[in-house]
Amino acid sequence: MGEVNFMQEEDMQLETTRARFANVVKRHAQLTERLSSRDSDKMIFERLQKEFEAARASQTQEINLDGEQWNDGLLATIREQVHMEADRKATSGDTNSIPTSHFQERITYRIGSKVICCLEGTRIGILYETSFAGEPCELYHCVLESKSFLEKMTVLEHTIPFFLPIREVENDLLSSNAMRFIDHIGELLQAYVDRREQVRLIKELYGNQIGELYHSLPYHIIEFVLDDSDCKVTISLRYPDLVSILPTRVKVLAWPMHQFKKKHTSSAVLSRKENGEMSSQPIPSRLSYAEDALRTMSLPEAYAEIVLNLQQALKQISQLGSPS
Repeated sequence: MGEVNFMQEEDMQLETTRARFANVVKRHAQLTERLSSRDSDKMIFERLQKEFEAARASQTQEINLDGEQWNDGLLATIREQVHMEADRKATSGDTNSIPTSHFQERITYRIGSKVICCLEGTRIGILYETSFAGEPCELYHCVLESKSFLEKMTVLEHTIPFFLPIREVENDLLSSNAMRFIDHIGELLQAYVDRREQVRLIKELYGNQIGELYHSLPYHIIEFVLDDSDCKVTISLRYPDLVSILPTRVKVLAWPMHQFKKKHTSSAVLSRKENGEMSSQPIPSRLSYAEDALRTMSLPEAYAEIVLNLQQALKQISQLGSPS
């Protein structure tokens, strides 16, 4: 009886811990929503969006660049262009005159999903277009400025999510390799949107099967539970860096319930008794096929693969656990 009471008490403690964790996850989601919808951020986005639209509307031409056409030399040309235009306006005192030479043409450059345009003053604007499954998602802005053509550029303002490390990337790359900085920010944004949309899609398609879903703000840590009639599957994903769309550290565990629980609970109790400990918790089984799917497929595709083969995998686990 003492052993049973101890097991029940431990189960109650685990349930309390799970309830507390669920509350933390709920509060985390609420805070994320509040931070993502701040009025100041919306105002900056709307102002920059209007300015970028005006700059593109006043362009004399838009040039699509491909491959090696996007290089340090072109970026230097763009920088020279904005400084020459700013100097010309400062000298003439006319801020609205029409460009009179080839060098003052208002040219917009498109490199894949990035649009680079010259803004007023000595500013260069980069518009990042993101997408998922071929459908457009958010637009993001980054404005670079330098006091002179020979001085390094700095990030003046942007609409990039605060939890992505733009300032760290600025310190590491902008002064030494501005082109790489521009490209890397685009990679960070697209990877973030891709991971986020993968999670959104599995919630949309399989929300009734998923419980206790947690993710970090940049979606580089994702954990959730799949409730099955025979087991509870816990899925933990870790992405190697913020430009990755597939995880490298994956753990998928099937925690037996019902017919599996008695068998695994008994073996768990026996093994813990040897160390003078008691536990009612079953021993989980690792689902290697699921882990392989998550490393090589998008999250919605991998999830479908996991569900499709789950019963067969559980059957094999049951057979391996049965006495011969």
